[in-house]
Amino acid sequence: MMYWWGNQMTAWGWVLMSVSSVAFWALVIAVIVALGRYLRIGGTDRRAEQSARPSPEQLLAERYARGEIDEAEYLRRLDTLEGAAGDWRSPSRP
Repeated sequence: MMYWWGNQMTAWGWVLMSVSSVAFWALVIAVIVALGRYLRIGGTDRRAEQSARPSPEQLLAERYARGEIDEAEYLRRLDTLEGAAGDWRSPSRP
């Protein structure tokens, strides 16, 4: 014996179909938005974030300007930074 109401859907069938359709399209849109944000973060925003970082010399100058360190310490640390940068940029070869 067949238990259906002919070719028509009941009210619960329409509700279930409508809710599942809306949920499906919401999921598709959420995936597209998440993918767009992921790709945008990996693109230009990170480069802008990295270029906005101050250099170690700028940070040292800001600390000296705020009075956190005195002139002797500023010059000593600046020489250390320049020496470390010089060693890194031109490594000695055997």
